[in-house]
Amino acid sequence: MPASSKKTSIPDRNPIAICGAEIRYLPGFLRPAEADGLLTDLASALPWTQADITLFGKTHRQPRLMCWMGDEGANYRYSGTTYRPAPWHPRVSALRQRVVNFCNAGFNSVLINQYRDGQDCMGWHADDEQELGERPVIASVSLGATRDFRLRRKDGAQAPITVALEHGSLLVMSGDSQHNWQHCLPRRARVTQPRINLTFRQVLAPPVVNTA
Repeated sequence: MPASSKKTSIPDRNPIAICGAEIRYLPGFLRPAEADGLLTDLASALPWTQADITLFGKTHRQPRLMCWMGDEGANYRYSGTTYRPAPWHPRVSALRQRVVNFCNAGFNSVLINQYRDGQDCMGWHADDEQELGERPVIASVSLGATRDFRLRRKDGAQAPITVALEHGSLLVMSGDSQHNWQHCLPRRARVTQPRINLTFRQVLAPPVVNTA
């Protein structure tokens, strides 16, 4: 039976787990002054692009700016386009190391999205691309405006969940999260300030094909 549309919220002060996923949310991962400086620096320093996306035969500009960054060769296919990484920005590289240490997981790349205001958004999806592996760890650092992060089970067996992602917070999705759940960042008309989020991930090398 489909889940009801009633909205429930994840407790926001402790690592938590939900059915069929491992989700941890940590507000205050970055100190306020540090998060403020990072938001300002990245907004002006990164090579932002606004890619096109084709849905139902029509091409639109994606409702956000993005930058794909990582180690050489960490190519990533996303929304029908293959992205080759920009070199690591020093401040993003330093942040990666802190996230690596916290998560005890390797990350060779990061998808950075800039949501200019509440009209910019991200649709429902799962980070389940083949190059991320079967049970990827996705670590997301949020900067700027607080935005609602929505989660829903693919089979509809549980009511959707909302997490308010705060300035300087860290959200980690691991285990079977991408297999069982989708997530999105919906439009919010009341939000007038920008938000940048950095989702660190490990892109796996493509399999070697033996043509002999």
